[in-house]
Amino acid sequence: MDLTAIINGVMKAFWWFIPIVIIIGIFKSPWGKGYLGELLVRVFARFMLDKGTYHRVHNITLPTPDGTTQIDHVFVSRFGIFVLETKNMRGWIFGGENQAQWTAKIYRRSFKFQNPLRQNFKHLKALEAALQIPPDAIHSIVTFVGGSTFKTDMPANVTCGAGFVSYIKSFRQQVFTEVQVKELLNRIQSGRLAPTLATHLAHVQTLKRRANPEAEKLCPKCGSPLTLRTVKSGERAGQQFWGCSNFPRCRMTRKAT
Repeated sequence: MDLTAIINGVMKAFWWFIPIVIIIGIFKSPWGKGYLGELLVRVFARFMLDKGTYHRVHNITLPTPDGTTQIDHVFVSRFGIFVLETKNMRGWIFGGENQAQWTAKIYRRSFKFQNPLRQNFKHLKALEAALQIPPDAIHSIVTFVGGSTFKTDMPANVTCGAGFVSYIKSFRQQVFTEVQVKELLNRIQSGRLAPTLATHLAHVQTLKRRANPEAEKLCPKCGSPLTLRTVKSGERAGQQFWGCSNFPRCRMTRKAT
């Protein structure tokens, strides 16, 4: 019995199956999930925010004293600048504005992740410094996509799905003129690093260095090395913290973890 035709048919079906498996694997990876989440936000913004009023800039990488920071979405308008962080997550979300870490629970599994408001705070400060604008003219927003549900009360600027659109539109007091809006957009485009694969890979290396406990830590304000210090008196006596080596010119401190 000649099985050649059967084998050839199976092989043809198998070769079609391989690309499908690869594609599914990519979109289930952290990078793929992040890309899909950001793409969904772009779609919401395109159809729900007037492009003549809200000017969109996506995937912005800015230099910082300790490396780089990457911003998902920025909306520039007469009513202020809105910096949006996207989280593509499923399940129940537990967290609070002042908590360092939030929790996601999917069925019986749970995991912790960085408070996205704190994550976005660095984005705001980098953009604020690059544009030289007052803090009250720039606003932080976090939006969860992917089927997540909040199980604790969240601030108004933490939204689900297209909820960020309503939050942005709630600001109606004009803070910039149309001329200023154009100037701000030009500053963003001229101050950002080129949106290339090389820029993204360099940013990933920066994140790995920051996460490495053995790597030299740099001050996010001035770029000087951080040194591990110990509180000598008071209620926190004996506790360790990271302090800038450029003290007293720079008084940046960070909790030691």
